[in-house]
Order: sequence, then C-alpha cells, then structure tokens
Amino acid sequence: MSRRGFFIVLEGPEGSGKSTLLGPLATRMRESQVDPVVVREPGGTRAGEIARQAVLDPEHHVGPVAELFFYLAARADLVEMIIRPALAAGRVVLSDRFALSTEAYQMVGRGLDSTLVRTANQAATQGVQPDLTLILDLPAEMGQARQIAAGKRQDRLDRESAEFHRRVVEYYLAVQGKGVRHLDGRLPPDQLLQAAWSEVRAAAPVLFPVVVG
Repeated sequence: MSRRGFFIVLEGPEGSGKSTLLGPLATRMRESQVDPVVVREPGGTRAGEIARQAVLDPEHHVGPVAELFFYLAARADLVEMIIRPALAAGRVVLSDRFALSTEAYQMVGRGLDSTLVRTANQAATQGVQPDLTLILDLPAEMGQARQIAAGKRQDRLDRESAEFHRRVVEYYLAVQGKGVRHLDGRLPPDQLLQAAWSEVRAAAPVLFPVVVG
C-alpha cells in the first residue's frame, strides 16, 4: 500500500522568516532521505506566477475582492497541478503560505466577509488541508525593520499601513487547532530551523525518525 503524503505549511506575517526557513528546512529533510516538493504562494505554476506578479505589483491597484480571487486562482491551480498529485504519490509537500494567509490578509487585514473568504478558500483548496502548520510569530514593526535592513523591494502588501499589518499579526497569534504550532520568529535562523525541525519530527516521526549515534 502506498504511503500517504504529508503536507507542511509555513505561515506568518511579513518579515517573519518563512522564506529564510524554507530552504534550510527542505535541506534538513533531504538529509533525512526525504525529498520534499517545495512550493510557494502565490506561484509555483505558470498561472500562479502570473497572478503573483499582478497582485503584488506595487504599481498595480487591485481592489480587495479582486485581490482575494487572484490569490484563490493561484492556489486552485497549485493544488490541482502540484500539491494534490504530490500528496497522492506519497510525497512530502513543503509550502511557503497556504489558505491561512488568505484568512489573515484578505479576511482580517482587508475586512472581507468571513463566509465569503472561507467558502471560496474551501473551493480553491479542494479540501486539501495541511498536516502541520508552522506559524512564525513576529511583531509587525520588527518584520518591517527586517525587510528594510535586508533591502527588500517592497511589494503592494508590504506597503500597507501599520494597522493593517498589526491586524494580520494579531490574527496569526490567535490561531489554534489541529496540527498548528507557533514558533518564535525572533529566533536566529539556526535556532528557528532547529525549532521547526523538532516540530516536523514530532508530527511525522515515521517519515523523520530521530537518528541515534
């Protein structure tokens, strides 16, 4: 019988370290003889990358509902083309963002109707849910300071108001549920990697056993 796949998602506000963590965490998995399928949102497919460019372009005005559907279109294509087939094949999928980001940014940040967002999100994900969600908690001001220090070119969401980003952070901090784990985004990268790896091994000990000796 084929092994069921395992879906891991990194979540958190801007500057929390998701993208920095993604590569080293994937490398740690490969060192454990598991080659993950690594994806990002929005993106990962041709349609998803087109949507990413359109929705994050700071010179391109997009209304809140249109923004929601750009993200959902990208997610639906990513699920259909990559995530669902990989999980069906027994692969580990590691994603930089997924459905929770839409709740944080469009539902809470933008103030869109929760029923609209959650119903549309359900359609886009086709019922696919993460087995493990690692939320990197970080104050909004610290995240912005990190981005400035790194010289990151600000996208359309980066340029939103401090109040918008505080709402996003507060929502992430409050999220609980099956498979949800919170990590301290203030940790240095090596310590954050170790904390994330510990959660991954605890959630999937058969896939990532502790090696003794």
